[in-house]
Amino acid sequence: MSIPAFSDIAKSANDLLNKDFYHLSAGTIEVKSNTPNNVAFKVTGKSSHDKATTGTIEGKYTDKPLGFTLTQTWNTANALESKVEFADNLAKGLKAEGIFSFLPATQARGAKFNLYFKQPSFHGRAYFDLLKGPTANIDAVIGHEGFLAGAQAGYDVQKAAVTSYSAAVGFAAPTYTAAVTASDNLSVFAASYYHKVNSQVEAGAKATWNSKSGTNVGLEVASKYRLDPVSFVKAKINDRGVAAVAYNVLLREGVTFGIGASFDTQKLDQATHKVGTSFTFES
Repeated sequence: MSIPAFSDIAKSANDLLNKDFYHLSAGTIEVKSNTPNNVAFKVTGKSSHDKATTGTIEGKYTDKPLGFTLTQTWNTANALESKVEFADNLAKGLKAEGIFSFLPATQARGAKFNLYFKQPSFHGRAYFDLLKGPTANIDAVIGHEGFLAGAQAGYDVQKAAVTSYSAAVGFAAPTYTAAVTASDNLSVFAASYYHKVNSQVEAGAKATWNSKSGTNVGLEVASKYRLDPVSFVKAKINDRGVAAVAYNVLLREGVTFGIGASFDTQKLDQATHKVGTSFTFES
């Protein structure tokens, strides 16, 4: 089993709790297409419950023999972004990328340089914001026979000070994972568990405690049930009584439909509920 990045130590549980729930937006549409010359296009549009509409268009060119990828993004805020990636050129497992952004309305510019290094028992990342600060965020994870341990730190060059730090430990097996994380300068603690019960059922839970805000522990549980090879349902509920359900189905090859809703079980007589839909077209 490969070593995950620091932010992915609890990925299985986080995906089960957060991914494929469609109520967060009133409507989402995504169109993906690939050309014979290794260019991929993706167009995404979202409509929020506040009736705000946003969209993004992305074009990506990949040259696998050279380990080169170029991605261009333009969104409805008129923000432009270019990302250049080189993988396995200088060393096996090393990827370098540069991200350059420009917002014409304010003339704001951004420049970032990132490094990723992955080996059988190590996964490290370094993010450098060259124009703000400059700042650096570095994290690393080591693993052995399923056991994982990682740490993260942020550093502001101009202030010559450490700005953030986090730590995490976990264990990953083929059918289950467990993780404990301490983020926000070791003030927010989370414990998560994910279990793939069988080919149809998945279950997971996460408990969170913020040592700065109080003594209450937040709890969230979720489950996924695969109805057949092309569809599944998901459900979750948290300690505040907010529940969410979702249904995903592959209508035909390249067309996926999702619908979801959230309910405040303590305020069923109030207009706090949300419903959202999603269409994905892929060729």
